[in-house]
Amino acid sequence: MTPRDETDLELGLLLDAIFRKYHYDFRSYSEASLKRRLTTALTHFGCATLSQLQDRVLHEPKVFAELLRFLTVQVSDLFRDPSYFLSIREKVVPYLRTYPSHKIWVAGCATGEEAYSLAIVLAEEGLLSKTLIYATDIHPESLRKAEEGIYDLERFARFSENYLAAGGRSSLSDYYTARYSSAVLDRSLKKSILFSDHSLATDSAFAEVELVSCRNVLIYFERELQDRAIGVLRDSIRRKGFLGLGLKETLRFSVHAPAFAEFALEDRIYQRM
Repeated sequence: MTPRDETDLELGLLLDAIFRKYHYDFRSYSEASLKRRLTTALTHFGCATLSQLQDRVLHEPKVFAELLRFLTVQVSDLFRDPSYFLSIREKVVPYLRTYPSHKIWVAGCATGEEAYSLAIVLAEEGLLSKTLIYATDIHPESLRKAEEGIYDLERFARFSENYLAAGGRSSLSDYYTARYSSAVLDRSLKKSILFSDHSLATDSAFAEVELVSCRNVLIYFERELQDRAIGVLRDSIRRKGFLGLGLKETLRFSVHAPAFAEFALEDRIYQRM
């Protein structure tokens, strides 16, 4: 057996052990991406091999909780890819206005920036008081940070530029309070967002919504898991509702593509047929 074969075997055993003990399923995540992240994790935990890491994961729950930080991608900004939020504001919101109330799902919300960005757009469009935003992720620590809504103040210069490019109607400073080196987002935004645990790899649809925003999540899945996840998202979207993906993602090769029409393709927004 070659060293590469041994690594592949160890990777499979580690992911299977995680699934069987902790019920987190990374077995259909992109292998190349997992290997890159686990190489960094080995250095962090002082392990020479994935087998050593597996032993610690099985016998030290705190190690697994920390390992989740390496296995999941927790990178986000307020109004990341501003044109996406501009399309939501100018093209999707007019459809949302036709409903008496709204449910939106941010799948893979990381530390919450995208959910709060949508909340700000809806507040400025007069819809937030009639909207419930479900924001889900598999990483408990990220969900805790998201619910707090506290971010480094130094990030807000970039956030403000994004906000204005996304069609912001006032100043982003209207939506947070600065406290020393941190910015605390306004309570009026938080009260419309429900943060909870959900895995696109193992869980099913849980609500009927008008908009699902699942951006920069599918790129970390292998094709089979991508199709499973898109199926879950499809089952959650009401007829004529919308699905937003990341700019490097597409429905083009999915078995579920016939269920959607291209709506704002340049921003990867699709409409449920």
